[in-house]
Amino acid sequence: MLTAIPCTVMRGGTSKGLVFHVDALPRERALRDRVLLAAMGSPDLRQIDGLGGAHPLTSKVALIGPATRADADVDYLFLQVLVDRAEVSDTQNCGNMLAAVGPWAIENGLVAVTGATTPVRIHMVNTASVAVAHVTTPGGRVEYEGDARIDGVPGTAAAIPIDFLDVAGSSCGALLPTGQVVDRIDDIEVTCIDNGMPVVILSAADFGKTGNESPEELEADAALCERIERIRLSAGIKMRLGDVTRKTVPKMSLVAPARHGGVLGTRTFIPHRVHEAIGVLGAVSVATACLLPGSVAARVAAGTAPGATGATAGARRLDIEHPSGFFTVDIDIAAAGESVTVRRAALIRTARKLMSGDVYVPSAACAGA
Repeated sequence: MLTAIPCTVMRGGTSKGLVFHVDALPRERALRDRVLLAAMGSPDLRQIDGLGGAHPLTSKVALIGPATRADADVDYLFLQVLVDRAEVSDTQNCGNMLAAVGPWAIENGLVAVTGATTPVRIHMVNTASVAVAHVTTPGGRVEYEGDARIDGVPGTAAAIPIDFLDVAGSSCGALLPTGQVVDRIDDIEVTCIDNGMPVVILSAADFGKTGNESPEELEADAALCERIERIRLSAGIKMRLGDVTRKTVPKMSLVAPARHGGVLGTRTFIPHRVHEAIGVLGAVSVATACLLPGSVAARVAAGTAPGATGATAGARRLDIEHPSGFFTVDIDIAAAGESVTVRRAALIRTARKLMSGDVYVPSAACAGA
């Protein structure tokens, strides 16, 4: 027998996944994860027996429910369903699927429309932080169509501006979790940063790369992948994330001089595949690092000398290049000596509802629910 579970298939930013009301799935974690693995068709490289798209960017889940804190409208728990392993991870946020949360919450009665634009305050459960998504709602309905374009997604859609209110150090406890702008790991200088997503920033040149390689070319370089993973495992401990062998964080971002007018170029391991674009919160972390002189990102972006200290305070708009275009981040930081405070980080995403109905999973996966 098969069990039907209500869900919505949505694109959020440059990702795609299944969106559920939290009450539609079992509350017990092991059982919930078993249901999601069956829904996605994992573990299987093609995910042929489920709705997954055979790639980390299309094997994602958003669980949405009433807010459990007073300063939010809804709770959003992001879950990464691994493609090749029977594993579901909650160790990170996803800022792309975040773009789908506001529209879904409005259409499913969790948030009331307040005008032509409806702000939705979203409690990102993974990191206990809040973001505000501004959803276009003319005539009391969510509008998905519009003229906003984001690289990595064909066509245009309605813009969803998102403000991140308190994401600095949300996973690691500090914006610079090692306490330093630059660390040396495996004889490579890196910058470890967490402004919503734990990221290790490395210069592509230190690995003999131009930073213009395609994701496929980088993934095919076994020696490179092995070394990046070795650095990631060491960085995870330094960043207070513990043993990250089976975790999806930190992300590893190779940076190189910009080629198309941006501040720098990126190629990001997420962590074992290379992103065809860049994650929302990963881009925020990289952009933040660009404003920290002496960081690996700042050196590549501006050619500053090693050993520079302090921060470039104020509001900036930074274009972060990635394999399929640009990601624009608005960021405002304040500096007092060596102390850095992120006052604001904001960006624009789009989303689209693709299908609403039931996903069918084998009843055996739901046994015990």
